[in-house]
Amino acid sequence: MRVMLVEDDPLLGEGVVDVLRREQMVPEWLMEGRGVCEALEGSTFDALILDLGLPDIDGFEVLKQLREAQSQIPVLVLTARDDVVNRIRGLDSGADDYLIKPFDNGELLARLRALVRRSAGRASPQVSCGRLTLDPAAHEIRFDQTVVALGRREHDLLAYLMTHPGQVFTRDQLVEVLYGWDAEVESNVIEVHVHHLRRKFGSEVVTTVRNVGYRLGVAG
Repeated sequence: MRVMLVEDDPLLGEGVVDVLRREQMVPEWLMEGRGVCEALEGSTFDALILDLGLPDIDGFEVLKQLREAQSQIPVLVLTARDDVVNRIRGLDSGADDYLIKPFDNGELLARLRALVRRSAGRASPQVSCGRLTLDPAAHEIRFDQTVVALGRREHDLLAYLMTHPGQVFTRDQLVEVLYGWDAEVESNVIEVHVHHLRRKFGSEVVTTVRNVGYRLGVAG
């Protein structure tokens, strides 16, 4: 899961980034609101964590800009504004959830998983694709109900394709999803991960779309 965090408090921001990374998520952290819409254009994100008290523009304005631009990204407002008026305003302005600071890290992660699940139109916390089953909370992928040992990036790649069935992603998009903006990786890193997945699940688990990229195939 790739998550954008918009938070101006350095200590809190570092803490949230650390929590997300420990959960095998890929966070991108911005400390101001003006660049959010531009940063989201052309990039693949699963969710946005948005503070309201930003130094340049209010988080409500960021939320307004996103929804006026028809952005469908799930938004979790994370703020110290705990009064009912602001909570109602946030949800009515297009936020999908509202969490008050201070917060429990486990609750933050659970709310993120729920946001992404609902945005994909799923009710079940688990994702089933043929003989494959993904448990996002446990970070497990099962093949015919047997947990398969995977490296982190292999797991993340297959999990991402499973949660976006039918969609085709370019190599560059998948590099961003797995490693983030600033990562320096080998040019064939996605091909290597795909090769390893095919060895474990069969040659059709990830399909190559010629001159475009990759999508989830059929395992087994």
